[in-house]
Amino acid sequence: MSKKEKTAGTKKATKPGKSKKPTEVVIVSSEAWPWVKTGGLADVAGALPRAMAQAGSKVRLFIPLYKSIDRKKFKIPAKGVKFSVPVSARIMEGSAYMIRPSKGLEVWFIEQEHYFGRDGVYLDHAGHDYPDNLERFAFFCRAVLETLLASGRPPDVIHCNDWQTGLIPAYLKTIYVGVPFFDKTGSLITIHNMGYQGRFHPSQWHLLGISWDHFHPGGLESYGHINLLKAGLIFADIITTVSPTYAKEIMEPDGGFGLDGLLRHRADRVHGVLNGIDMDEWNPATDKLIQSRFNHKEMKGKAECKAALCEELNLAPGDGPLLAVVSRLADGKGMELLAGCLKSILAKGGRFVLLGSGDKELERRFLKIASSSGARASVTIGYDERFSHRIQAGADILLVPSRYEPCGLTQMYALAYGTAPLVRATGGLNDTVRQFDLTTEEGNGFKYEEYSEAALLSKSLEAMEFYLAKREKWNKMVRMGMQEDNSWIHSAKMYHKLYRLAADLSD
Repeated sequence: MSKKEKTAGTKKATKPGKSKKPTEVVIVSSEAWPWVKTGGLADVAGALPRAMAQAGSKVRLFIPLYKSIDRKKFKIPAKGVKFSVPVSARIMEGSAYMIRPSKGLEVWFIEQEHYFGRDGVYLDHAGHDYPDNLERFAFFCRAVLETLLASGRPPDVIHCNDWQTGLIPAYLKTIYVGVPFFDKTGSLITIHNMGYQGRFHPSQWHLLGISWDHFHPGGLESYGHINLLKAGLIFADIITTVSPTYAKEIMEPDGGFGLDGLLRHRADRVHGVLNGIDMDEWNPATDKLIQSRFNHKEMKGKAECKAALCEELNLAPGDGPLLAVVSRLADGKGMELLAGCLKSILAKGGRFVLLGSGDKELERRFLKIASSSGARASVTIGYDERFSHRIQAGADILLVPSRYEPCGLTQMYALAYGTAPLVRATGGLNDTVRQFDLTTEEGNGFKYEEYSEAALLSKSLEAMEFYLAKREKWNKMVRMGMQEDNSWIHSAKMYHKLYRLAADLSD
């Protein structure tokens, strides 16, 4: 290691303090809504910068300029900042373009045709990871730092998200450690899902530009591979996760995916900050994507949304509950359990709608159940933003039976739309959903502990019976859920304090 390079964790972290001035914040993500989206990361990376700007920070958001981003629609200019990035023995040229979508917020798009001028974000047409993903996102990380240098405006903190940006904290304390521009810049990395770490074969190390001295178990090496998320966790001044419960779970072997020991070692730097939802996008009182608008005081529109959804999907009429899923069909989402008990749910009078895609065998199983359900189930493979809004507005119960769920946004969308979330008590699901108590009449949904088909079925039948037999209390439950504040306001305040702490720790 160079004598100039900084080591992580040399200062003891303290509790977040108060900031007296607006913070110059840079947020870096591989995707952000509405420009590009493959999952929940895009929703977070799109909403948090706006919330931070509204709270008084000066915010710059950086994302790659993918082929799918409509330059004309988003008014991305033709002229930008040019820069050069060394990639192994080559020099790669790139450009950065800036727009100002709202007060206090700049969005910067990093363009490099070879890396980002392709149809997929992370995957090729066959659904496989691009083999050069390490190179693509190593370039992106260096490009962000080079663009910041060219801007002449040093940030107080750079907020990184997941493995695609994990090299930025490492670069700040290795390659860029002697650059005065970044002397007072802190770094923070958010773990959205520990299951995705950015592991690559060590033969690609030359693409990083970092000394081989850092390829060891105490550095970026993890079980024989380069680990880009680990780079961020080692070198970042502050680590956050997307919910308080998940912050605890990742320090255990089952939730840490091999990095639990590192996280326990840096426990004084780890904070759980619950994600919020964008209440401008997800508000049934103003949502133009749904059949009828409604609010907690006047719920007639929700009944109209349910009727319209059932008619659209040719679902059988009736007064029974409509259960829904809007999810990736992937490992950890509990979809294999739901497929196993769905016929029993339908047999008890439930109707069902699913929007999602992923595992091909699960897609086949759900489509088969729907085709033999007698118009009691509808399955749509894929993702459609407008359709997801209509499902949230029209459903009675949203099923989220995840084995693990770092935060989850879909249950918060459900609460806002008067749809009762039914979840397993893990991660952010545990932090946002409270089992409704018939005696005290407190709670906002349904929650269970055991990850099993039997537990999911039992809780689903309990919720269905409650819906049919105690409609007055049901309506009280969902109205209370609709009045909860799951916006970014509280999270933005917490991040503002953590940004100041990260900046202080970087000195």
